[in-house]
Amino acid sequence: MNLHESFQKLKEILMGDLEDMERLAIAVVLGLLILLFFIFFSKWIKNVASRRLSKTTKDPLLADFIAAAIRGLILIFGFTLLFRFLGLTGVVSGILAGAGITAFIIGFALKDIGENFLAGILLAFKRPFRVGDTVEINGMRGRVLALNLRDTQIKTGDGKDVFLPNANIIKSPLINFTIDGYLSYNFTFGLDYGSDYPKALLLAEETIKNVPGILSGNKKPVVNVSELAANTLKITVTYWVNTHNRAQPDSKVRSGAIIAVVAALKNAGFKLT
Repeated sequence: MNLHESFQKLKEILMGDLEDMERLAIAVVLGLLILLFFIFFSKWIKNVASRRLSKTTKDPLLADFIAAAIRGLILIFGFTLLFRFLGLTGVVSGILAGAGITAFIIGFALKDIGENFLAGILLAFKRPFRVGDTVEINGMRGRVLALNLRDTQIKTGDGKDVFLPNANIIKSPLINFTIDGYLSYNFTFGLDYGSDYPKALLLAEETIKNVPGILSGNKKPVVNVSELAANTLKITVTYWVNTHNRAQPDSKVRSGAIIAVVAALKNAGFKLT
């Protein structure tokens, strides 16, 4: 059916007698029922697929992405069936083919959608991050919440939800602070010249080892002299934390480490700057 015949069919239905109007009403109602069925059916299939894939892959990010892709395909099939049922296949094809609209859509809209979709597939299988990881992309730092068909959702430290296009993530440097579960921090303080330096370094090292959340073993804390300043000797304390330990957030460990070391040195009579 070409474009002209499709419009003629619509004109006959709209300008026809009561029987034609009844047929149009029935067709519209059935079309809406088909549309609602595929919307709810695709959502149900997505939930089922997500649960089963999560159990199989043990990766909720990949499971959610594949489930969303399956839902998208079901919805596309549903819309195609709806247009065919309403007899609008020719109208849609004619509109897309006419006036260069097809080239416009493919060149602009579909280019962006397709690029981000393919980038999402690469991210889902390459998995440079997981749900809950802390990442930084183009200066935007936050915790990963979801990988969608077009974008990746992260939540910043101040509570903002940011949606980054998947294609931009593929093209930009990505820093993952928590992918292996370990992250290093440090802080610096100054000792007055003439202090008992070896005693101060040993005290700082022994103190920080007992701070909750500080790792030991191969990733034990290190205390070193870092700089000879004008009036003080700069001491740097470096330590590691387990980012997967939600009971001990990085910020809480950092505060505890600084307070513990400063208090211990002050109590021992050292002057800090």
